[in-house]
Amino acid sequence: MIAHLMFALVNFAARKGLSEGGADSQEITRKQRARHTGIRGETYAYWYLRRQGYTMVARNYVSTGMKGEIDLIGYDRTVLAFVEVKTRKAGDGDRPTPEEAVTGEKQRHLTRIARQFLRARHIEDGSWRFDVLAIEGSAGQPPEVRLHKAAFVPHAGWHA
Repeated sequence: MIAHLMFALVNFAARKGLSEGGADSQEITRKQRARHTGIRGETYAYWYLRRQGYTMVARNYVSTGMKGEIDLIGYDRTVLAFVEVKTRKAGDGDRPTPEEAVTGEKQRHLTRIARQFLRARHIEDGSWRFDVLAIEGSAGQPPEVRLHKAAFVPHAGWHA
């Protein structure tokens, strides 16, 4: 019930887009603007997944000595899902779609971090998968969300 209410509030706030706008946005760099959009996208994704029934167990998980992070980790019923969230401005022909941005290199980083997460919690034998949640939006428009469950399989040599 709370997840539905919180998502309704986040969704209402996102009805005009997740990217920054207004006069103040000219004072921040493109990288800062992208980071702010990413944070908004991850917050939106968190509540979206909660509304879908996921039970979240970690957010922005990093492992010492490893490059990258896993945006969200949660259970979709009995399956542990490692979720990569990609937020993009719609119609930007120069950039890949959110799904295309989860490259082979990114998948390898996610796989290594997920393996460490599983080992640290002694849950190597459980059921797990990698999901990608793509969010695209334009200023003044509500975001379009695409959830890809089991979006990719770990690279060769995966050993939990």
